[in-house]
Amino acid sequence: MGLAKNKIIIIALGAAGEGISGGDRIFIEFTRRWSEKCKVKIYTSQSGKRMCEALNLPPRVIVHDFNFGFIEYLSKILFSIYLGWKLKLENNDIVYSASEFWMDSLPGFILKLRFPKIKWVASWYQTAPNPLVGFAEGKRQERYRWKALLYWLAQLPIKPLISYFSDFILINNENEKRHFKKFEKKLVVVLGAVDTDLIAKYIKKFSKLPKIYEAVFQGRFHPQKGVVELIKIWKQVVDKIPEAKLVMIGDGPLMENVKLQITNYKLQNNVELKGYMFDGDEKFKIFAQSKIVVHPALFDSGGMASAEAMAFGLPCVGFDLPAYVDYYPTGMLKSEVNNISDFSKHILSLLNNKKLHVKMAKSAQRLVFSSMSWDNRADEVLRKLL
Repeated sequence: MGLAKNKIIIIALGAAGEGISGGDRIFIEFTRRWSEKCKVKIYTSQSGKRMCEALNLPPRVIVHDFNFGFIEYLSKILFSIYLGWKLKLENNDIVYSASEFWMDSLPGFILKLRFPKIKWVASWYQTAPNPLVGFAEGKRQERYRWKALLYWLAQLPIKPLISYFSDFILINNENEKRHFKKFEKKLVVVLGAVDTDLIAKYIKKFSKLPKIYEAVFQGRFHPQKGVVELIKIWKQVVDKIPEAKLVMIGDGPLMENVKLQITNYKLQNNVELKGYMFDGDEKFKIFAQSKIVVHPALFDSGGMASAEAMAFGLPCVGFDLPAYVDYYPTGMLKSEVNNISDFSKHILSLLNNKKLHVKMAKSAQRLVFSSMSWDNRADEVLRKLL
């Protein structure tokens, strides 16, 4: 196929902080596999490089990292414009923008103008919500409309650039297609996945560990993810099972809100906060020691975080969001959106009904191992891009 002739340039300047977003996970897992067939270079921040190192990208991947100083966001945008004018490319090169953020998309746009014969692959993994509605699908008391407005404004000038100038647009569910009706031929649906080979090793390693957590959550502490609502949900669970323990993996802007809710509901002995965790013994041990995984997102385009836990045979409970038709056709009990009581009832059903738990556990694990492998996903996408 002549794959060695292709050079892939990944612009991931938006990568920031200690954690890893869904878009970060996608470009890293693609890179790990694509680099076996193509030359891959990544342009990222220093925190982005640390993330690549933490997730053990192979040495064959060339990572260029940059320090952006005090006003980081603005510095990244200015540098991204400079990078777009500086890089020299060849006709068969592929430029992959790891996110729709300005600092990742603008270099792709500029390079496409300078080198029309390259392929620009733009990522658009989630469309910002209507600012009047906020981060919610259904009723929600706190909708975080200001954050939604900023997100919407940030995407507004980038969408036409991606729509008209990119060669491919990566989206992560069928529902997102409605936002690009005139450009459907460019769309490549990238459903989330997990490293099934890696997880299979950890399943075997931790197979005999006792279950010490009733539930585990993994994700950003962000308005989208329903983390504050999760504490309210867990209070209802504890009212029925006083010793029930929830462990939460992740961090983000709502961490203090979550801590306050834990204190208000007197759940200090029932909720354990672990912060961010990259792949490895500590995180996978928690999955092995948990009974179910909870994913209470109220605005979501995917949900890869839960799939890792489901691979360990953990049934999932989530809200019935449109994206989950693609992501979780089985293995998840879906609650009425923003109905906290319905969500807690599903949790209690899995914890109290062994037959239901076994059935859902098998379907969750089967779903992940049959259709959510990064090896397969990376190969499918690369073939479309070439």
